[in-house]
Amino acid sequence: MVAHAEIRVVHLGGSKINFREPVITNDSRFLLCASGESVKVYSSSSEECVHDLQGHTDLVSGIVRNPSNHLQVYSCSADGTVRLWDFTDGILIKTFIIGYPIYSIYVSENHGGVVFVVVPMANDKSSELFQLVAVHLPLSGDQEVEARELSAVLCDVSPSGAASFGRKGEYIAAVKGLQLEVFFFKNQKSHRFFLKPGNKKGAKNAFTCVSCHPKEDCIATGHEDGKIRLWRNFNQKKEYTYSTLHWHHGAVNTLQFTPEGTNLLSGGIESVLVQWHYTQENQKDFLPRLGGAITHIAVSPDGSLFCTSHSDNKITIIQSCVKVSAIIQGLVKGEGVRTDLTIDPRSKALVLNGKPGHLQFYSLHRDKLLYNLDIVQQEYIHEEGLDQFEVVKAAFDTRGDWLATVEERTQKGSELEINLKLWAYDEQTQSFMLNTTVTAPHEDQIIAMCFSPSPEITMLVTISFDGHFKAWLLADHSDTKEGASWSCDFVGGYHHLKPGCCCFSADGSLLAVGFQEVVTVWSPSWELLTTLSQPPGAIRELCFGRLSCSKYLLGTSTKNQLCCWNLLTCSLEWSTPVDVSLLQADPLSENMAAFCSQSGCSDLFVFKPGEPRPLYSQKALCTGKVQRAVFAPRDQMLESCEEHAQWLNRSQLYFLTQHMDLMTFSTKTEEDRLLASSKLLMVDDSVAVTPFYLLLGKHRQQQEALTNPMAERIQLPQGSIAIKELLYTPAHVLPSASFLCSMFVRSLLISSSSASEEKEPVEEEMESEEEDSEGEAELRDARQDLGGSAAWGPGEELGAPALTKAQERELRRVKHFDHSWLSSVLEC
Repeated sequence: MVAHAEIRVVHLGGSKINFREPVITNDSRFLLCASGESVKVYSSSSEECVHDLQGHTDLVSGIVRNPSNHLQVYSCSADGTVRLWDFTDGILIKTFIIGYPIYSIYVSENHGGVVFVVVPMANDKSSELFQLVAVHLPLSGDQEVEARELSAVLCDVSPSGAASFGRKGEYIAAVKGLQLEVFFFKNQKSHRFFLKPGNKKGAKNAFTCVSCHPKEDCIATGHEDGKIRLWRNFNQKKEYTYSTLHWHHGAVNTLQFTPEGTNLLSGGIESVLVQWHYTQENQKDFLPRLGGAITHIAVSPDGSLFCTSHSDNKITIIQSCVKVSAIIQGLVKGEGVRTDLTIDPRSKALVLNGKPGHLQFYSLHRDKLLYNLDIVQQEYIHEEGLDQFEVVKAAFDTRGDWLATVEERTQKGSELEINLKLWAYDEQTQSFMLNTTVTAPHEDQIIAMCFSPSPEITMLVTISFDGHFKAWLLADHSDTKEGASWSCDFVGGYHHLKPGCCCFSADGSLLAVGFQEVVTVWSPSWELLTTLSQPPGAIRELCFGRLSCSKYLLGTSTKNQLCCWNLLTCSLEWSTPVDVSLLQADPLSENMAAFCSQSGCSDLFVFKPGEPRPLYSQKALCTGKVQRAVFAPRDQMLESCEEHAQWLNRSQLYFLTQHMDLMTFSTKTEEDRLLASSKLLMVDDSVAVTPFYLLLGKHRQQQEALTNPMAERIQLPQGSIAIKELLYTPAHVLPSASFLCSMFVRSLLISSSSASEEKEPVEEEMESEEEDSEGEAELRDARQDLGGSAAWGPGEELGAPALTKAQERELRRVKHFDHSWLSSVLEC
């Protein structure tokens, strides 16, 4: 089955928020950053995500403010489009189709209607040469507009955004390698300046970043050796000069001038924000210990707020280089994930390695870090070559009451240190507390571990290269005052072979352990039930089927074989030659996902063990091998009608690529639902949209309509346009407050004429009610004369249809009319 276009691979949760420089709005209330295929809008005070601007179909590669409207931003993407957003309401205003993959975007106030983007010199994502071009945005009322009018500005530039506009947009400077190029728009000429690769002291002169002074002709460049050069007189190619500043011992990752140009901000691997005084270059201020290495610096237009992006996927908001006011933490992704991707059964959060020695709990649905759990409980020393404890394994039980972790440390000339820790969930603190620590649980490295899903017992199984697997059992001390404790219940092995993997069945009645080329199946009483053999190659991974496919056991081997055994007949059901790098089972369905490696890329096959045809397949999913994946349960089940997309209805598949990008699959049904929910947020602009309002707002309005029927009749006078204009008029041109107050109060009062008009219908209504009572009495007398049932109600006599009160009232009025004129007509 071929992959369909309705299912797309997207960066949905846990994307990099430090990929490009963030943007602070003019009023410093919001911070915008690129996050996968969307733009996140965060509140700079509460750190909450206010809007998620979705519309791009590929990685967002840049964000800039719209110079002509401070409530709008431009975003660019590798999908070849530039989109204009209203970030306060989260609305897409316009899409400009460029037609080339875009990697950076720049704007200038002096170049109205033009954006500058970095595109490949050849229309190909694999191109290694890039150019800066000016795109003239056409004026059109259409939602999507093609912008094909491009003009080249600079050739051979860096795709990462190493460019900056100079004084009033008169020139733009870009750096790459050992070259600084300045393009002057007035005379349409460019000057290039080169540095030597290095000198005898081993300096690395390569450019890393650039920033132009906003009011003077000065360009600041950062270099790999930690130096900052201030270039002047560069409009004369042969008479340029530069001065050098040096504090960073590593490469200068980013530079940024403040809006007035009084200070220059720099950051690097030291995680220290350095503020250089422009007029007094020897004076500088420091804000240290900000976390990971600083990758980007952004400044608000008024200069009151700074923000720094860090290598640990974090954005720090700083008030005027004095103190940290807020921290927006994304999913921490280091050089590699030692633990598997696991889901916390309680919070439904993704759990994996975070900061050194920690586990991070990350909410995929809210795209927010919940908290970090300190596993090692030792101070981490940032020193290269120092051996320290690392968290390598983590597993949860079915209910989320227990967490098991393994930490290890390898020192030169000494044995491997291993600690097995078991953590109990504490209801009061809403976190995990350390319960038991087992020092040296095995004689060698622990390969894998898993909890038994059986509700009767709480058991953990660990396997190791020492040739044994151990079962750890939770002791029951409910009758005594002692707390819960763990102990080793069983130690097993098979012919001195080294185990490689283990897995419990869905009900916990079977345990499968792979010993090289043999699969052993054990009962809860630790009786060896059977052994299964397969074609040559050590067993790499084992996985039991679920629900209707629970009779199957699947395994992968090092000889590129995927095998399926029938546990009822203890025989091989089928096998296929495929190099499966990762096999993952969906806990809520019979589906299984197999990631296969082929020609440097990873392919995906979703199938049921009992069916020969796969449910879904996609070639060239990503480059490299997929090493980690997990099925995360959905909060709300999708209702997809397409057969090829039904495997995503209950769970969502996340996987981690070779480049540490967390990817998932998005269906058209899910995207339509998100679009509908975003439109729902824009129903009423006068009311603050909060989750509480969305839940109870409509219910509250219905209750008010029922309890207060007069609310529909009596409406307070609305504020006129004149009053609204008075509220926005400067105070020094307004009349006195006493004069305005009397006018405002009179406008709110209800006139006497309208009050008298309202009294008249009330009197008429009272008269009609008296008539109604008389009419009802006459009707009752008539029913008694006819011998009718007293159970009849108005309008139900002899099976007649029921009448409303208004219709009954009209009939009674007709009854009281003088019909004497009719008799005279009949006599004639």
